[in-house]
Amino acid sequence: MYQADGKLQSNEQYVVQYAPLVKRIAHHLAAKLPPSVQVDDLIQAGLIGLLDAISHYDPTQGAQFETYASQRIRGAMLDELREADWAPRSARKNMRTIEAAVSKLEQRMGRSPGEQELARELQVPLEEYQQMLLDARGHQLVHYEDFQSEGESDFFEHHVTDARPDPLAQIEDGGFRAALIEAIKLLPEREKLMMSLYYEEELNLKEIGAVLGVTESRVSQLHSQAVARLRSRLKDWLNR
Repeated sequence: MYQADGKLQSNEQYVVQYAPLVKRIAHHLAAKLPPSVQVDDLIQAGLIGLLDAISHYDPTQGAQFETYASQRIRGAMLDELREADWAPRSARKNMRTIEAAVSKLEQRMGRSPGEQELARELQVPLEEYQQMLLDARGHQLVHYEDFQSEGESDFFEHHVTDARPDPLAQIEDGGFRAALIEAIKLLPEREKLMMSLYYEEELNLKEIGAVLGVTESRVSQLHSQAVARLRSRLKDWLNR
């Protein structure tokens, strides 16, 4: 393996240099997954992906090594998660239930409902509602099966980078991006800030918690609730 200046660099040097990249991707991915998923397991899988990237990288193809390695690292982590069958069906059930409550209350109230109001609508104590948000952790804004008429689909298929267009890319030109931007503007200020810190600044849950002055679990709850609000407002797009 050669550096940009043509000097030979050992595999060990690459592992040391890009180990922080593996950890960053692992922590960012783990923030979207249930607490049962161990970050150390993701890091271990990511290191295997890094070694694979080192072995197969071809600088003549034009891609920067970090870009190429990031795809391999993330792909290795997703393969590990797919094999582990991490996602409980209760996660999707909880999110669908919350989405329906958000939609119903927004139509009735003409504004974004608060947690207490959502808990009352679901006829559960606030603590139980917040646990539902935690259980729904890992639910994404857009799922591959949102664009299929029937049948189950692998949650991770649309995350792995390859030559095929993913569902999000297919609908971006149709106005989805504009609708998403408008939906984000309607989020409560705290949830809007949390989403910005997570998706734009790429902070992890611990870092976001420090900014907001709350625990990591609370950040996870806010994320699930924000995703539920967005999915509720974008349901016409997702159900097409």
